[in-house]
Amino acid sequence: MKPKKILDRLKRARKSKAKLLVSSPDKHRLIVYRSSCHIYAQLIEPATGNIIAASSDMKVKKGNKVEKAEQVGKDIAKAAQEKKITEVCFDRNGFKYHGRVKAVAEGARGEGLKF
Repeated sequence: MKPKKILDRLKRARKSKAKLLVSSPDKHRLIVYRSSCHIYAQLIEPATGNIIAASSDMKVKKGNKVEKAEQVGKDIAKAAQEKKITEVCFDRNGFKYHGRVKAVAEGARGEGLKF
């Protein structure tokens, strides 16, 4: 990835995070990070900014990248339900809502997490 593309993504991430914090400051955030090989998801507590739960596709062995991403969404939703969290804000971290990022969101919605 070229450095300009990285800077553009970080600008988009900063803008979307600011909008999320203004519109719903008391909701938990589901943050997604996508690298070229893996995808990661974290559940962040609104008051302190601490990580409540995290999941990645490194433990998922079968399937292509999109199927692994959907499994990450299901795993993070199960972890959220164990902590009695039902509603979150989806922070795509500047990435397009397409492909693996969309698969994480659909996997989490499929397990009952509301955005």
